[in-house]
Amino acid sequence: MAVNSSSNKLDNDTLLMLQDVNTSIIISVVYMIVTAINLAGNGLSMWLLLFRTSPKTPSIIFMINLTLTDLALGIALPFQVSYQLQGYHWTLGPGWCRFLTLVFYTNMYCSILTMMAISIDRYLGIVRPMSFRQSTKRKSIAFVSCFLMWGLVLSVLYPLMTTDLTYHVPELGITTCFDVLKKDMLPSTLAWAAFLLTMVFVLFLFPFCVTTFCYVNVIRKLASDSKTAQKEKAIRLAFVVLLVFTLCFAPNNILLFVHSVLRLFWGQSVYTAYKLSLCLSCLNSCLDPFIYYFASRDFRQKLRAIMNLQSMSSADSVKLEQKESMYSTHLVPEGQSTERSL
Repeated sequence: MAVNSSSNKLDNDTLLMLQDVNTSIIISVVYMIVTAINLAGNGLSMWLLLFRTSPKTPSIIFMINLTLTDLALGIALPFQVSYQLQGYHWTLGPGWCRFLTLVFYTNMYCSILTMMAISIDRYLGIVRPMSFRQSTKRKSIAFVSCFLMWGLVLSVLYPLMTTDLTYHVPELGITTCFDVLKKDMLPSTLAWAAFLLTMVFVLFLFPFCVTTFCYVNVIRKLASDSKTAQKEKAIRLAFVVLLVFTLCFAPNNILLFVHSVLRLFWGQSVYTAYKLSLCLSCLNSCLDPFIYYFASRDFRQKLRAIMNLQSMSSADSVKLEQKESMYSTHLVPEGQSTERSL
């Protein structure tokens, strides 16, 4: 977003960005592709997770939460495409602008926090099995964690819920949505700094560090054990999650921080690069079904059955399930339980 005083005209860099047709078309095409893949992949994932996958383990609960945010993004993106193709002209009013902007950023940060929760669940199940016992409390903790994630994200993004995010640009005869923010949206430069630092460090950097720590230790633990099909899938899961963080979330949050600091203190801008990085952040909604595939054996089996990829007999299926369950004998001492959804 280009932070601007409500009483001043836009600078030339911002005006040029709003007239950059090529960038607008690129972003629109990416959003259309993401929307199609998002709705198809996550629609199928939601159906499998809700109606075809049981029991509802903590990992499954987190995946349902993640799928919900992804579907919300898929529904919101067509409005963004229309806005881009109309030359950054918003015609649906301030209320819809606030709502769709909130959906966009809630998806990003709820996805980050949910993936952190899944990584902690994997870490406890594989690296710390002594602390990982089957109980009804684990499901309750998962439900409460999801509500806390939403509460944290919405509280941080509260200024976006209470501000008119549209901005009329008389020089171009258009009304933007979130691309130009009034500087008086927050009371002071210190408030802006707190807002941006919380988004970048609390909602991105801290979860990224926790997720990296968990999966690095999961990989190290599994690498020290004998080869199993489970080990390979868990390592693939770790790489997919870390790929989503580094490819989808890191560029956007880094550029958000850099752009905002440059804009607030030096009047400079890297907003075009930031707009392009938003495309990368949306790709997470297309990659999340791969996380489900590697994280849940039940999800894999149901998906294979639907896609007619499961050509084995019942006896072969039992043998495969026994093979994938061997990790529990390698990682968990006798008498202790572990997560079977991996």
